[in-house]
Amino acid sequence: MIDINAFWKDVLSQNRENLPPYFCEDARVRWHCTNEEFTVNEFIRANCDYPGDWDGTVERIVETGQVLISVVKVYPKDASSSFHVTSFFELKDGKISALDEYWADDGAAPEWRQEMGIGRTIL
Repeated sequence: MIDINAFWKDVLSQNRENLPPYFCEDARVRWHCTNEEFTVNEFIRANCDYPGDWDGTVERIVETGQVLISVVKVYPKDASSSFHVTSFFELKDGKISALDEYWADDGAAPEWRQEMGIGRTIL
């Protein structure tokens, strides 16, 4: 089983050298919100060449057999914005064989819902 906290530390620090051992050689990474699929090398390049310095907090991890699910809040070190990513890791022999991710921008509720006066801030 992979150490999901160590994986996210390496992803967020854009540690190109530490990322390959987490993956099976033929693994695929899918970013569904932008309809993209990457090989391991392409994923590492997209992640490590993304501009800026990043940090984040692992908020939740769920283990179900050979699937791990993580929810991570990701933000630039200057805290100018933030995002949440929900990731589904399929594992084979303790390595990632497939990774499906759903990225979302954090922000306020839409105006129409605010006008309804429903809901409240998650603490």
